Amino acid sequence: MTRSLLRSMPDQGCHPPIPHVSTRSTFKRALDIAGALVGLAILGILLLPIAIAIRIDSEGPIFYLQERFGLQGKPFTIIKFRSMVSNADALKIGIENEAQGLIFKNAEDPRITRIGRILRRTSLDEFPQFLNVLRGDMSLVGTRPPTADEVKHYTAHHWRRLDVRPGITGQWQVSGRSEIKDFEEVVALDLDYQQLWTPVYDVKLLARTVMMLLSRRSGAC
Repeated sequence: MTRSLLRSMPDQGCHPPIPHVSTRSTFKRALDIAGALVGLAILGILLLPIAIAIRIDSEGPIFYLQERFGLQGKPFTIIKFRSMVSNADALKIGIENEAQGLIFKNAEDPRITRIGRILRRTSLDEFPQFLNVLRGDMSLVGTRPPTADEVKHYTAHHWRRLDVRPGITGQWQVSGRSEIKDFEEVVALDLDYQQLWTPVYDVKLLARTVMMLLSRRSGAC
């Protein structure tokens, strides 16, 4: 499936798309490494109690692994704490999609476990992604990493959002990710981020993300 998805990317002829300038920023990479190390240190403290809570609440693995697509469509495995029932992907067909376009959202998704709702509301389910950041698959700030179901329907306009590395947070997330349900609006915010990007802008988005977490206004990626 991965190869067919990569073949579906728009033909650039002999001039392949150039990654966004942020992908070559030494400051951004240093910020990612520093942030990932801090995040993983916090994860080390929270890992055992979260793991116990997940296992008591429902059967299944502690972590949820899923193929996502990153910089210029490169596939990678995202790591999150499991916040849904173990067979959630198989049950997705029967769940109503409240979003428009290529993203899937349902505020009352019945597949989410009791502990999962707490993890998502506090964004604790995303802490294992700091390992993805440390590996270089993701950045602290970027676009939301899409799934295979999404990218197989991408047009050239949509692929542009993957000119940056996907991020744990980003323009869409701090703009009210729980309320934005139109995929084209998500794309517009992602492309806006690419236009506005500077090292200082990343720091500002990270600060806004922390404020959202402290005010418990965050949602799920």
